[in-house]
Amino acid sequence: MPGGPALAPSLPVARVLIESSLPHLDRPFDYSVPAAFDDAAQPGVRVKVKFNGQELGGYILDRIAESDAGHTLVPLHKVVSPVRVLTPGLADLAGKVAARYAGTISDVLRVAIPPRVARLEKELAAEGTLPGSPAVSGAGAEPVPATDPGPAAYQGPATDRDQAPGNWSKYVSGAAFMQHLRAGESPRAVLSALQGFGPAGWPALIAEAVAGVRASGRGAVVVVPDYRDLDRVEEALAVLLPREDIARLTADDGPTPRYRNYLRVLTGSAGVVVGTRSAAYAPVHNLGLVVCWDDGDDLHIEQRSPYAHTRDVLLLRADQERAACLLAAHTRSTELERLVEAGWARPVEAGRQEVRRTVPRVVNTADSFEQERDPLARIARLPGAAWRAAKEGLERGPVLVQVARSGYAPSLVCDSCREPARCPACSGPLAVAGAAGSPAVPHCRWCSASAPDWRCSHCTSPRLRRSATGVMRTAEELGRAFPGKPVVTSSGDHVKATVPDTKSLVVATIGAEPVAAGGYAAALLLDGDSLLRRENLRAGEDAVRRWFNAAALVRPAREGGLVVITADDTAGVGALLRWDAGGYARRELALRQELQLPPAVRIASVTGGRTAVVHFTEAIDQQLARQGIHLRAAGPAPLVLTDARAPRRDAGEDVRTLLFIPYAQAAEATRVMRAVKAAAAARRSDDPVQLRLDGVDVL
Repeated sequence: MPGGPALAPSLPVARVLIESSLPHLDRPFDYSVPAAFDDAAQPGVRVKVKFNGQELGGYILDRIAESDAGHTLVPLHKVVSPVRVLTPGLADLAGKVAARYAGTISDVLRVAIPPRVARLEKELAAEGTLPGSPAVSGAGAEPVPATDPGPAAYQGPATDRDQAPGNWSKYVSGAAFMQHLRAGESPRAVLSALQGFGPAGWPALIAEAVAGVRASGRGAVVVVPDYRDLDRVEEALAVLLPREDIARLTADDGPTPRYRNYLRVLTGSAGVVVGTRSAAYAPVHNLGLVVCWDDGDDLHIEQRSPYAHTRDVLLLRADQERAACLLAAHTRSTELERLVEAGWARPVEAGRQEVRRTVPRVVNTADSFEQERDPLARIARLPGAAWRAAKEGLERGPVLVQVARSGYAPSLVCDSCREPARCPACSGPLAVAGAAGSPAVPHCRWCSASAPDWRCSHCTSPRLRRSATGVMRTAEELGRAFPGKPVVTSSGDHVKATVPDTKSLVVATIGAEPVAAGGYAAALLLDGDSLLRRENLRAGEDAVRRWFNAAALVRPAREGGLVVITADDTAGVGALLRWDAGGYARRELALRQELQLPPAVRIASVTGGRTAVVHFTEAIDQQLARQGIHLRAAGPAPLVLTDARAPRRDAGEDVRTLLFIPYAQAAEATRVMRAVKAAAAARRSDDPVQLRLDGVDVL
């Protein structure tokens, strides 16, 4: 370039992926490489470039000899860091995730690669341990060959490697799965774990599997929903593996520890990664196993575009790197059941004899036998069977009480007509906070405005009543029912990870149940009907998952463990009574297949203004029609269905259209959706729309 800086003598062109969420910029751009940046501007490093008058960040994907851009190239503005944080394998995975979810590669990499911490890089450079420094030459440059076990491969004593698996031998096909892992093979399994506590709990099973794959000289990635599960798995891994071989990746730890551990993985000094969502992308050398615990938990879904699910990321990665795959939970999601029925994965379950020996006894207060003993059990907050279970359980240890809602009284209704109480200012739901004796002034849960003079818009009654009981009020009532017994609560911002094995009542919201080291003596699963009545396609599946997760924390029946559930006798309750999560998943998937609903098909939701949504879906239909593909659609329909008496929104209200996509046509359909999204963003002729694939909350 005349008058410009001298260019690198070889491979003077850098292909750069710009950090931008704009769909039409989701492609590499060519920049020239000044000679001053020749050594530092390597594939995978962070750079700054000038684009359309702005300075944007990006990653170098490749260095090439010539560009086909057809114009004079702009030089790289700056090499931010010499660390090659974007490996070729990660770039390939990010492209596959973006294609599956019709998103951009930049959005995927924003999740996959932790933010840079310059101070940490300076410290590591001074120590000579920074990837790319002379002391660590070549680190992070290319993926380690499949035959190379990596510098931190844990072999362990031969006697340990050859011994039969302990906890896995209790499961049908469990010993075979471990044998294949230790032999360096790549089996794929769906595990239905029985216990959630103690030395035989699910963290120990995962740790044994990871130790098995490390013994074969390969690495592993373990992804869990939250920090409580992360702590438990990390502790179990530390029993079988050296601490320095384990890297913890989670945003909750802060930017410095997260980036430090990412660099450890990048250099191969850690061969095992355990963490939350972003850990699924960790650049582990010679990956041999990916593990996902409790894939039905919503925390596995990325909350920003492209809304990728950890399970799908790990499935793509296992296929890309030919690694073993372990998808484990106390229950089995319909997505996992589909993989089992398709033959992609093998089920690993305990035999009935082992189930009876390990799980607690389950009683339903809504069955005919309990109804004869206690006619009021169906309407009582704490039926007689539940009260007796708590009383007897408190003589042996802690008792878990699972409730559906946090707070004291989360919702209010009119005492006369039972209409939901709404805020006069914003129509949000009203609630009363505080315990008995405190001022009962309703407040809006949306805008926080008080409503001391509230009157029902339907019948004008000024009287309110609570429609549901929260965890705080439940704890208060149980404290009065069992005087002298300590009551522990776990909910909201005060979630406890563990509780001592003392004789106490532990009241927790769903998903916030602490673990007792020796297991709970009993568990009361309240508000079951409330969980089942949610207007969601997955209400039953999710309720069953939450019940099993809580019941798995209870001691075996032979040790007096008892679970009491207060819900109508549905298929989900029957699955818990029989401890048959696989049977429930098969039934649920069969119903979805009959109705052609997810996961029997994939689903895309297009949300935005009515005009924009109509134009967007019409463009998709037109392009797919040329290839003979016609998708079933539902909508456009208003995104929020308001009350008939409430004022209607204007014509520009948000609407949603759902597109149902058969798996055989999914690859082409998502490609077209991605292209239409990029074209619409480039034209800017309509308001933007949100395109989301496989959202679990849209039905």
